[in-house]
Amino acid sequence: MSDEIKHECGIALVRLLKPLEYYQLKYGTWKYGLQKLYLLMEKQHNRGQDGAGIVTVKLDLEPGKEYMHQVRSIDTSAINDVFRKIENSFNNHEHLLERISDPSWAKENLPFAGELMFGHLRYGTHGKNKIENVHPVTRFNNWKTRNLVLGGNFNLTNVDELFCILIDLGQYPRDFIDTVIMLENIGHFLDVENQKEFEKYKQEGYTNRYISELIAQNIKIENVLRESSKKWDGGYVIAGLLGHGDAFVIRDPWGIRPAFYYYDEEIAVVTSERPVIQTVMNVEYEDIKEVNPGEAVIIKKNGRIYNPLIREPFEKKSCSFERIYFSRGSDKEIYRERKMLGNLLTPQIIEAVEGDLENTVFSYIPNTAESAFYGMMQGIELFMKNQEKEKILKLGRDITDHELERIISLRPRIEKVAIKDIKLRTFIAQDKGRDDLVEHIYDITYDTIRKGIDNLVVIDDSIVRGTTLKHSIIRILDRLQPKRIVIVSSSPQIRYPDCYGIDMAILGDFIAFRAAFNLLKETGNDFIINDVYKKSKAQEELPKEEIVNYVQDIYKPFTQEQISDKIAQMLKNSNIHADLKIVYQTIENLHKACPDNLGDWYFTGNYPTPGGNKVVNRSFINFIEGRNIRAY
Repeated sequence: MSDEIKHECGIALVRLLKPLEYYQLKYGTWKYGLQKLYLLMEKQHNRGQDGAGIVTVKLDLEPGKEYMHQVRSIDTSAINDVFRKIENSFNNHEHLLERISDPSWAKENLPFAGELMFGHLRYGTHGKNKIENVHPVTRFNNWKTRNLVLGGNFNLTNVDELFCILIDLGQYPRDFIDTVIMLENIGHFLDVENQKEFEKYKQEGYTNRYISELIAQNIKIENVLRESSKKWDGGYVIAGLLGHGDAFVIRDPWGIRPAFYYYDEEIAVVTSERPVIQTVMNVEYEDIKEVNPGEAVIIKKNGRIYNPLIREPFEKKSCSFERIYFSRGSDKEIYRERKMLGNLLTPQIIEAVEGDLENTVFSYIPNTAESAFYGMMQGIELFMKNQEKEKILKLGRDITDHELERIISLRPRIEKVAIKDIKLRTFIAQDKGRDDLVEHIYDITYDTIRKGIDNLVVIDDSIVRGTTLKHSIIRILDRLQPKRIVIVSSSPQIRYPDCYGIDMAILGDFIAFRAAFNLLKETGNDFIINDVYKKSKAQEELPKEEIVNYVQDIYKPFTQEQISDKIAQMLKNSNIHADLKIVYQTIENLHKACPDNLGDWYFTGNYPTPGGNKVVNRSFINFIEGRNIRAY
């Protein structure tokens, strides 16, 4: 993705199912769990570079011993910083070097020497990058079963509604952000479940001390999750640890955010991506399970693992951006889908270069578009191969050796025309000379294009704002002096804001929206803008369940091609000499390539939850009224 956007978060939960002594004997270290946690987090570093945090829980320590430890960081290398701090906490006992390798002593005396651990990677889509905003967050209590650690990959659209619910319960929330609201929401029902269990066992005549043990054994986490999640609207994968050793991961009923898990007799792990488990645990694809929409994975203190249904699932609307860009391309399904996305663009690309493949060079920007590029080239090669067949068959016996040699020698021309060279530094990001500096983010490979003769086709994952294209990529590609530049997006036009965890919340940021908006004005259809604004304002105070996405009307008068042509016009300035074409993926081909991940609200405006319509409604009002702020 040439436009840098922040997105999603990553989780890594590890539960050792054997005593620490087992791992010391088998693997030579009781730190086995921490080592796995580090690898699971490092393999998901693409999901969060604003911060990282870890919490560990020790099982069955005597009262008076600290059994929960936490460390968080907003360092530029947050994962390494977190684990460096953990290692330093061990090094404080270097004078007891022989004791450190003793798992029993380590558990009693060293922080982070526990059986249950959770790591989180943060990409901040909301709020400043402060240490207070880094997950996990913790709700402490003197009763183990009321201690709650929480972290996840989520955004809720109805934080205001949940905030009011907490106030009605008599609480006084300390902040108005979804992380805090989630923590207090789940924490409240955890208290309720604890109290219910306490009263039951008290009536049966047990002592308070023994009741605590019974609650730890029998508390039903699924009851807590069912009650607390009733009003949640959004995309979420939420992980939680309880102080006595239970753990859970819950996924939203639309399956918007991803989660996968694996367990054997030694260990259980849950992550945001499948291939990291494959790599770190060295297991087969089929051994790893997906957390189903509306389902939870619950790991009890005694090691029992089960999957209760928490919310009735809706039609699955898993985020298609995971497939296009966000998730690691080493997942076999994602790799195949990204290639298919490129392949399906073949007819549009051939039309964009007017069939002149002999004088066309193909490339990709940035590196994350490489898989789609391979698919695109397979499609182009197949097309050219079929053309060769037709020519040979048409000439038949009259074909000469020279003609045959020329026909079969035609191959797609592939070049690495641009390389990302620098990252724009903050101190110049808003300076007056910014545009000239931005131009140098990428460097070009000179003499890869025949000046004035060749077309240049470059594929990207997606075009969001178009800023980097306009101020950098198109400028430097034009230096090669191609006849025509064709920028190809393997995703459809991004027309609507996201509200489920990706930093695309402001409607006016999207070049597709600005293009349609400008076209309405140019074609004398301003009345549609006014009509959509009036309808949006009229439903501003309605419950989210009653709000309609009227912003879809902004695009209805125009074809995808008309909007693409307008985008090309907006991206090209007077200094660009080459002809410029923009080609986008179609919605139909997106679903053909990613048939099991139908979450396409960015492109269609068909939000899976009622809160999505509320967000797009507010986002449009903000745009018209000149407020450049997020809509939730």
